[in-house]
Amino acid sequence: MKKSNRNNWSARNSKNYQKKSYSDKKIFSRFKLFIEYEGTRYSGWQKQENAKTIQGTIVKALNDIFGNDFVDLQGSGRTDSGVHALSQIAHLDAKTVLAPEIIRMKLNDLLPHDINILEVEKASQNFHARHDAKTRSYLYQISKRRTAFGKNYVWWIKDKLDFKKMESVSKLFIGMHDFSSFSDDDPEEKSTKVLIDDIQIKEEDDLILIRIVGSHFIWKMVRRIVGVLVEVGRGRKTENDILGYLNHKSVEVAKYTAPPSGLFLERVLYEGDKLFDRITSVIKI
Repeated sequence: MKKSNRNNWSARNSKNYQKKSYSDKKIFSRFKLFIEYEGTRYSGWQKQENAKTIQGTIVKALNDIFGNDFVDLQGSGRTDSGVHALSQIAHLDAKTVLAPEIIRMKLNDLLPHDINILEVEKASQNFHARHDAKTRSYLYQISKRRTAFGKNYVWWIKDKLDFKKMESVSKLFIGMHDFSSFSDDDPEEKSTKVLIDDIQIKEEDDLILIRIVGSHFIWKMVRRIVGVLVEVGRGRKTENDILGYLNHKSVEVAKYTAPPSGLFLERVLYEGDKLFDRITSVIKI
């Protein structure tokens, strides 16, 4: 992902949005969108000037539907190039009297096959997809065998992995930690401290499923946690190595970054929402 383009667009968009929100405060309607997408063909969620993104594709469709009456679209957070979403949340501001279900149908008529609007709800003007989110969960899928159908949705590991070791050391990540070893420098992030509420690992047929639940996530963090857990499963890293990465910033972790293909933004939770108890695979292997 081209960070300079992403950050420049974000800064400009934020200024434009602030101007619009003050002038249009009493005349636009706000909607909550539930969005699923297959991220293989896209350079992540956030709109960029010279790349195809999820947000950019949806904004184009919104412009076709509303024209000058489209005000803004803001997501709950970024997903990187190649990463998927089972339920990304965004809020839409538009000057319209269209019902939420009509907006959903019109959007899906215009969107490509790999982006789908699951649901549209009327929301309070005070609702903010990113600022109001309490918890986020990500799901990562590792395949223990080569697959003809699931390449875009798994990370195939040829080596035999010690599942019990991976499950045991995963608990070290739970709690508040400094994840600077697990992220690249990002000017949009003010802190590398993140609260991880839970990590669950499950074997399902030829898949290993890893769910990571936290307050928020910084750039590449989930993929690097998964990458280090795989190194533990291979027998190349230990509990002490993980503690070292959490206690002291290390550039070594970067080389263990898991590919984006297996990563899904599973859910974004708001006040009153509950996480699903069971971890469920996206595809069967």
